[in-house]
Amino acid sequence: MPKLTIVANIIVKSEHIDTVKAELEKLIPITRAEEGCLQYDLHQDNEDPAHFLFYENWDSRGLWQAHMNNRHLKDYMAATDGMVENFTLHEMTHIV
Repeated sequence: MPKLTIVANIIVKSEHIDTVKAELEKLIPITRAEEGCLQYDLHQDNEDPAHFLFYENWDSRGLWQAHMNNRHLKDYMAATDGMVENFTLHEMTHIV
């Protein structure tokens, strides 16, 4: 079965960049230790510091969905409530 790639774009309200960045960084070590997580990398746009991107690879969609229901994601959502302007997520199938 092909692995699942996730590309998540997070656009933050400019007055909350530092807070959201700190909250996103908290997710990294916890998520990387989760079952099925192959890659979990956070990026910040060089031209627009309010734009963050997660590039993730998972063994399966089921394991990624389990990740999405974990406590640390709920904590992140609560801590950043009202601070994110736009969020888009793309589930992609790795081909080669």
